[in-house]
Amino acid sequence: MDTSITTLLGLVFLGLAMASVFLMFKLWGYPYDEATHTSTAPRSLVLLHRAMGFSYVILYVFMMWHMVPRMWNYQIELPPRTVAHLMLGISIGVLLLLKISILRFFRHFSSALPYLGSTLLLCTVLLIGLSVPFTLREQFLGMGRNLFSDASLKRVHSLLKTAGVPGEVLLDQLASPRKLRDGRQVLLSKCVLCHDLRTVLAKPRTPKDWVHTVQRMAIKPILGEPITEMDQWTVSAYLVAITPDLQASAKVQRKRQVESSKVKTALLAALGPASAEAAPPDKGYDATVAKALFEDTCSQCHDISEVDNAPPRTEIEIQELMVRMVDNGLFLEGQDLETIKRYLNETYVRKQ
Repeated sequence: MDTSITTLLGLVFLGLAMASVFLMFKLWGYPYDEATHTSTAPRSLVLLHRAMGFSYVILYVFMMWHMVPRMWNYQIELPPRTVAHLMLGISIGVLLLLKISILRFFRHFSSALPYLGSTLLLCTVLLIGLSVPFTLREQFLGMGRNLFSDASLKRVHSLLKTAGVPGEVLLDQLASPRKLRDGRQVLLSKCVLCHDLRTVLAKPRTPKDWVHTVQRMAIKPILGEPITEMDQWTVSAYLVAITPDLQASAKVQRKRQVESSKVKTALLAALGPASAEAAPPDKGYDATVAKALFEDTCSQCHDISEVDNAPPRTEIEIQELMVRMVDNGLFLEGQDLETIKRYLNETYVRKQ
């Protein structure tokens, strides 16, 4: 089931929970006969509350019917947020069974119903809060004003070409609004069968990394319909298109992380000695090749002018920059990282 539909159903589920609980508070304000277990509340309100309760239960069963089988398809260990989501779903089921049992068979426990209802509302708020915001975030990225602009489509065309997309005709098809929408649909209907949407969009990647990741995931066995080769290309194109927005979010998170001096110190220590002069000279270093590697790698997620406008001024700043890029999803061999690091040092530090 498409995540857009599950998001809508989740919001309806939350609305039913809130309306039902607050109506329950009103109903419990009317005099209640403990001996006969009857209330003087208006019959119409009682029936409305009952209808809300039935709708809540039906919607819960419907969503669980579609959600639980997805757990068997997950190809990685469930992330903590998904585990919490699953536990809350199970808790809601247990609370519903208790509430229905009291209403049908154990009316002498009726005084516990307001507490059960309030707990159900709390679990529902937490359940929806763990899932809906991330889906809405993806929808916001997918409907971005610049996603289908000429500049964005040109950028996607250029980056997909470097990522190994075969044929100019396929490139032209992928770098089009229709195919980007198709790619979004693949992400929301097929990729989420095996992965949490948050884990997919957690970090921006380079176009080659997106393509390799999608291809690697597509060959793994699943219970549902396999992802075709065209689906792989279309979802890769969509992920490449929204990478700048993912990068903007990553920058905000990164800014918060680097504010901690302890974390920064640990990362710098893990990277090793800063000075290129401390290491033995590399006779195989070629400045032209290093520049091409730097521009090809960094331009896939950034505009090179960002570095020129705010270049690193010290070797420590170069270290911090490299750490941020690796932590932000940059995948390169150690030698390539050292080459880019030396290029930055030669270009922006030593020439001061």
